Amino acid sequence: MKNKDIYLTIEEQAYLQSIVKSGMHNSHEITRARVLLMLDRSGKTDHVRYKRTAEYAGISVQAVYNMRDEFYENHDIESYITRKKRETPPRKPRLDGESEAKIIALACSEPPEGCARWSIRLVTAKAIELHFVDELSYSTVNRLLKKQNISLT
Repeated sequence: MKNKDIYLTIEEQAYLQSIVKSGMHNSHEITRARVLLMLDRSGKTDHVRYKRTAEYAGISVQAVYNMRDEFYENHDIESYITRKKRETPPRKPRLDGESEAKIIALACSEPPEGCARWSIRLVTAKAIELHFVDELSYSTVNRLLKKQNISLT
């Protein structure tokens, strides 16, 4: 197995110290800077204690190993600390603009015969019946109507 010790330059250490001390960064960046400083072996003779590093940073030991490996792979402080934002969400949204518009139009239309008004569950069932979407939860419909400031009462 390769030696995965991290050795930071004086400039890198100063940069990380400024992130930790300034308080002008988000908590994830500060945590990543703290972990990297603790894993730094420059001028140290004792071995890395991952459990102690994890307790100090308030994260799991596995997270410390993952951070070490991530830094070791690209060794770029800036990109390691800031991390790239996701370009796509973890899963595709259920509703697109067209289906949202159809559901809103349905909720604003006359209720079905025998009903005094639309309910969230009734709108959801009708949207599925009319094939606006394949499946849908009533809480999604509720959020959509609430976002559009539409009340069914």
